[in-house]
Amino acid sequence: MSPITLLIVDDHPVVRDGLRGMFAGDESFDVVGEAGDGAEALVLAERLTPDVVLMDLRMPTMDGVSAIGLLSARGISSRVLVLTTYDTDSDVLPAIEAGATGYLLKDAPREELFRAVRAAARGEAVLSPSVATRLMGQVRSPAREPLSQRELEVLTLISRGSTNRDAASKLFISEATVKTHLLHIYAKLGVNDRAAAVAAAFEQGLLTPGGR
Repeated sequence: MSPITLLIVDDHPVVRDGLRGMFAGDESFDVVGEAGDGAEALVLAERLTPDVVLMDLRMPTMDGVSAIGLLSARGISSRVLVLTTYDTDSDVLPAIEAGATGYLLKDAPREELFRAVRAAARGEAVLSPSVATRLMGQVRSPAREPLSQRELEVLTLISRGSTNRDAASKLFISEATVKTHLLHIYAKLGVNDRAAAVAAAFEQGLLTPGGR
């Protein structure tokens, strides 16, 4: 099986060296390039088309969120896994909404990082526990809001067995947008996963067997 190709993006050389050394010790990964800021990352990602881009957020010249948005806008298929020191509300949600597949903190253990990269390469969402908690807290409101029309459409497709990718294709939106809608759905329904969201929606009459 071919190794997962990686582009490491961080403005600190010592961090890039450490990550490269870590991944070099496992033959299932191949670091194909390094960038010191978002602008350099765009150039290299277009040329190298890595499977996964490990993206820092706060960098000079171009920050990570801007780079993530431009990677998506340019149709670059690389998955982006944010790897940063910051888990504040102002960092997390913009990165996810820009199109990041996952968000991990730099203090994550080596094996957790490896698992996250493998999951990101498969297109699976990856969130560290503290980040997931912050996301839920940010989208949750004291009074439960009703689901929007688009959220109901996403939930209906999920209830019929659609994956995030399937739902994105059917609704002509990105997978990242589907993930964001799901986070809002979870918060509004007071649940933590897809199965619980579907169950709650049936209980509340938002979904009905054979329809909605």
